[in-house]
This record gives sequence, structure tokens and C-alpha cells, in this order.
Amino acid sequence: MTTVYRFLLAAVLLAAMFGFIGAGSCSGSKQQEETATATVPVLTFWHFWSEPIHREVMKQMIAKFEQEHQCKVQVTELSWGDGKTKLFAAFNSNSAPDVLELGSDWVAQFSHSGVLRNLSKDGMTLERFAPFTAPAALFKGSVYALPWTVDTRVLFYNKDLMKKAGLPETPPNTIEELVQRCEKIRSMNAEGIYGFGVNGSDEHRLYKKILAFFWSAGGDVFDAQGKPVLNSPQNIAALEHYLALGRCGFVETQRQLDNMFVRGKLGFVVTGSWLLDKIEKENAGLNFGTALLPAIRHSEPLQGASFAGGEYLAISAKSQRADLAKRFIKYMTDGKTTLAFCKTSNETGFPADKQYMNHEFFASYPHRMMFSKQLATAKMTPIHPQWLDIEKIIEEATVEALYGRKTAKQALDQAQWLVTDLLAKRAS
Repeated sequence: MTTVYRFLLAAVLLAAMFGFIGAGSCSGSKQQEETATATVPVLTFWHFWSEPIHREVMKQMIAKFEQEHQCKVQVTELSWGDGKTKLFAAFNSNSAPDVLELGSDWVAQFSHSGVLRNLSKDGMTLERFAPFTAPAALFKGSVYALPWTVDTRVLFYNKDLMKKAGLPETPPNTIEELVQRCEKIRSMNAEGIYGFGVNGSDEHRLYKKILAFFWSAGGDVFDAQGKPVLNSPQNIAALEHYLALGRCGFVETQRQLDNMFVRGKLGFVVTGSWLLDKIEKENAGLNFGTALLPAIRHSEPLQGASFAGGEYLAISAKSQRADLAKRFIKYMTDGKTTLAFCKTSNETGFPADKQYMNHEFFASYPHRMMFSKQLATAKMTPIHPQWLDIEKIIEEATVEALYGRKTAKQALDQAQWLVTDLLAKRAS
């Protein structure tokens, strides 16, 4: 073998050896990178905020948490139309997210089902949240969800229609004044103009309106012992006032009533803060005002009670990332974090953290401050594992009376019997 040939062979073998080592080195680097990525904990989070403005702020909030905790939060956006069904399906198939958002009137059903983590065992309390948010978060004395955001409904009124009807532009203080003003606006006989926007057959929304009337009249769904009192004199009087508004108003779904108010077709409507955003986008020149719900009982001070809704964050009982999930819900429900989210739009409401609920930010928006004031007398849905069935009975009774098929008393007598029977069957 010649010296040249030996040199070439050695060079080839050396090159091959270094090539092999080099290839192995690159492969090892890639594997290390994949392994490092794989070790980053991934937390799944399902929520209901899918509007672009909400999505962007949510993304920023989550990015900060990911950076601080060296993790990845995998987000799934749900819709209110079928989100609850998807959550049930996920729990039934053992594919539920680590963290989930629940409406205040949903928490009881999920906590009673045993699919949520008991947060009290993790030392979590409700001390930093507004007191009225506590009942929805509790089950058998333990915390199963943390309050996140809260909101309520107030009375919107059209100042121009009030002026045309010869009425003062100041809002009514009592239900009698409200009915009289609505009747006066309707009596103008202007085409397509109505005094009041009345929720008719509007599933999961109608009960929020009629409960506000019950509470404002001093009534309720259950008494202190948990027995149904739907046909109490206070509730019957409240429903009769609602029927009076229906006679001079327009009966439709909440969506359609909001549209009508924006177009200047309704004198009054009870609705949520989302209408402020809608007015700004679709009819910024609308001359309107907002006010507290009028009182039905005439005790001092004159105050009407409204429905309070809220969003809660809970952890799946089977979450494999429970420690990270706990840190996440603490971060998201912290008033400072929630305030940044609530600044994005009127619809997001207020932080449930009582230290931030009346933050100075809201003071610069008079209409939004009206919602803050209404929260002082607002109430949440009664906590009951069969609430959805009870809610349906209340809504059906209201519709029966609204369309004249029963009197207020007859409708609520039947509702009382149905709810009593429902609870008796559960107890047996």
C-alpha cells in the first residue's frame, strides 16, 4: 500500500469518525431541546371570553403567568351556547381541563357533582372577595371556586322619548312611577315606540329579570329554612307589576330588546353593561341615562334589588397539575390582574376582589359607576343543586302570566306546587 493511499484512507476514516461524532452531537442537542420542551408543564384552561379585545388582553395576562412560572397554558375558548354541554362531556370522558370558568349559577351544580377540587383543603379562603360572591363558591362549607368578575343589571332610559312624552328626564324612584312613565310613552302612539322592554320566553335570562322584581318587593324564592315561597304576596305583587309593564311594553328576547333600545324605540329597559359598548358602536349619539332599579316596597331608603352575575374559576378534581392550577387561579383572581381585564370593555364587569371593585378607574365612567352602585343591593341566584329545574319553572310561570293564560297568583301558585313537588321527589 503506497504512502499516499495510506494517507487518503486515514483521512477518510478520520473524516467519517468526526462526521459520526458530529452527527451524534447534533442529534443529542436536538433531543435535549425536545426533552426540555417536554418537561415544561402544560396547564389547560377553558374560558368564555372569545371577543378579539378580550382575547388579546387574556393572552397578555396568561403570557405573564407563563413567564413567571416557566409553564405553558393551553387555552380553549367556549361559547355560552354550548360551553356547558362541552364541559359536561369533558368531565364524563375524563378529559376535563385543569382550570375552568363557570358562571355563578353553574358552580353549585358542578360542585355538587363532585368534579371540582375542594380548595379549602388547599388553604384557600374567600376573605378578599365581596361577601355576596361567597355563597356560589361554597358547597358544604368548603370553597370549590374562586370569584373572578362580577356584574349586574341597571335601568336604561331614553331621555328624548321622556321629553317627547312630557316627562321629567330624571329616572323613576318607584315601580309605580316607572309604570306610569312607560304608559305615557306608549300613549303617544308613535309607530314602533314602546314604554318598556319586557323579557318574554327567553331561556336562562327571563328569571334574572323576575327575580329582581321579587327581591325589590321583599320576596324571594326560598325562605330562611330553605322552603319555596314563590307564591308569597310580595312575589305576586312583583309579578303583577311586571305584567303591567308588559301591557305598555314590547315583549322580546334580551338581544332584540337591546337592539330596540339602541335604535331609540324603547323608553326603558333593564339590561347589562354590554349595552354601553353596543350604544357606543352603533348609536353614539343616543341621549340616554342609567339608573338604579326602582323600589317596589316603599320602605326607606327606596332601593330596588338587581340580579348579580359573576364568573368563577375552579379546578378539576382530577387535575394532574393541581399545584400549578392553584397558582394560576390565585393569579387570575387577584384584583390587580382582574382589573386589567375589566378595563378592556364594559361587558367584563368588575373585579370580585373587593379591594378593586370600586377602583378609581371606574369613577371616570358615570354609567359604569351606576353598575357599581347597583351591586350594593344586587343578589345572586339561590344556591341549589336543582336550580336549573327551578329556574325553568319560574320562567314558565312568568310566560303563562305574561301572555294572559294565567293570573299572577295562578301562575305562581302552580310554580310553588311544582317546585315543592320537585324537592319532595329529591328528598325521597
